[in-house]
Amino acid sequence: MKPNSQLSSDYLVIGGGIAGLMFAIQAAESGTVVVLTKAGSAEANTAYAQGGIASVWSVDDSFESHIDDTMRAGAGLCDRAAVETIVRAGPEAVRELIRLGTQFTRVEQDSEAEQGSDDEYDLGREGGHSHRRVLHAQDLTGREIMRALTAAAAARPNIRTLENHVAINLLVESPAAGRPGACWGTYALDCKTQEIKKIVARATLLATGGAGKVYLYTTNPDIASGDGVAMAYRAGAPIANLEFYQFHPTCLYHPAAKSFLISEALRGEGALLKVPDGTQFMKRYHPDAELAPRDVVARAIDAEMKRHGLDFVYLDLSHRDPEFIRTRFPNIYKRCLSFGFDLTKGPIPVVPAAHYLCGGVRTDLDGRTTIPRLYAAGEVAMTGLHGANRLASNSLLEAAVMGRRAFAAAATERGGAPPEFPEWDPGRAIRSEERVLITQSWDEIRRMMWNYVGIVRSDRRLERAMRRIELLKDEVHAYYWHHVLDSDLIELRNLVLLAELIVRSAISRKESRGLHYNIDHPDAGGPEWQHPTVLQRQ
Repeated sequence: MKPNSQLSSDYLVIGGGIAGLMFAIQAAESGTVVVLTKAGSAEANTAYAQGGIASVWSVDDSFESHIDDTMRAGAGLCDRAAVETIVRAGPEAVRELIRLGTQFTRVEQDSEAEQGSDDEYDLGREGGHSHRRVLHAQDLTGREIMRALTAAAAARPNIRTLENHVAINLLVESPAAGRPGACWGTYALDCKTQEIKKIVARATLLATGGAGKVYLYTTNPDIASGDGVAMAYRAGAPIANLEFYQFHPTCLYHPAAKSFLISEALRGEGALLKVPDGTQFMKRYHPDAELAPRDVVARAIDAEMKRHGLDFVYLDLSHRDPEFIRTRFPNIYKRCLSFGFDLTKGPIPVVPAAHYLCGGVRTDLDGRTTIPRLYAAGEVAMTGLHGANRLASNSLLEAAVMGRRAFAAAATERGGAPPEFPEWDPGRAIRSEERVLITQSWDEIRRMMWNYVGIVRSDRRLERAMRRIELLKDEVHAYYWHHVLDSDLIELRNLVLLAELIVRSAISRKESRGLHYNIDHPDAGGPEWQHPTVLQRQ
């Protein structure tokens, strides 16, 4: 391992998705910014978002309607102040994305249509929404947003992006005079040089995205290992609502597809869910059928698979005009075709997969955590917007709005000097000669979480999962302290902690609500359960 080095900047952003880049682009106007990414920007969770960003845009829509839809989907656990704040800030955040170069899909207009108006944009509708309000870039919205934001960040000389760097632990000073210690940056591993760097900043933003890698099947990229939540918990910040993990109802079922996501927008445009004999089933589970909230759809698919002994169900959009399908969903159409499925001619096989973490690091509506100078925004954070179940396409909305709000708060961090943090000391750590010790633990965590802490849970499964996690945590802890760090070991350490926190949260909620369904407690509880599940390291 190479000697330590130190970098300093006004702002540190850990994560390079929409929340992190919205923060960084604004911060570059008033100071220096270091953006830390585990891989290239193309691997951010944002880039994998297909459907779009939900925002009140049409004159036929209203903030009140979007707020009501969000509250309804959240199953009684949304923070109304958060919902109102983020929903009302949506249109301006979208306009900022457009100003930064994002090209959302427009409607075809005749020669007499007014050019340059908001009505130019095509609006999609997804499950749980009462109106068309989802702006999109065909079916590659996340990729288009990342293209625009990455280019905008690259054009700002005050932003320095460090790719292939993995944050290890936050730099948090010791508490003094009854006050919590402030965060002044992070230790990070340069995966190319194996050097561990000390990065010091007067304000740090966690924008590390989700934790889908804790489950065996996920729509997330490989980098989504819950690093921000794990680091914040170890530093003493409260973590909330981790039992509410959203499983996307429809991922392509194919051994080579790697859980390729089939956007919610297909059901918004009329796609139907069927069992192999062609029977539709969603009406039996919810009056909105295919447009029901995601938790309902995922559980319905899971129930049908178990009832019929199926490995998958079918999603069918072939009754729509072929040219519409190819134009509206060009990427999904081409990817399905590459696996031998033609959306225009028949149904495609789909299964649920872990998709979105509705809980995270608890923040206020300015992105502040309880640790001074530490902020969080995007999927890593828990603002209260999503409650027990995220409304479709509200994730990019929250990330865009909260990235901007977090910067406005972080910009007020003036004065003070960081203490002297020690250099990273590997001690007597040795290089591992048995990678199987990492891969076996990794595989065991993900399979156990899928089987015991998935779409449907029980007290017995959760208790069994906790017993095994406690053993795995001890094994990983010992391995961490005795071996030289690499990215796999850092992620494994974070994954086993995330698994523990998810299971602890799920065990503590003795009811079924939103994304948390326990067959031993099948009904939603009363008002005594309408609060976040909060965990904090003492």
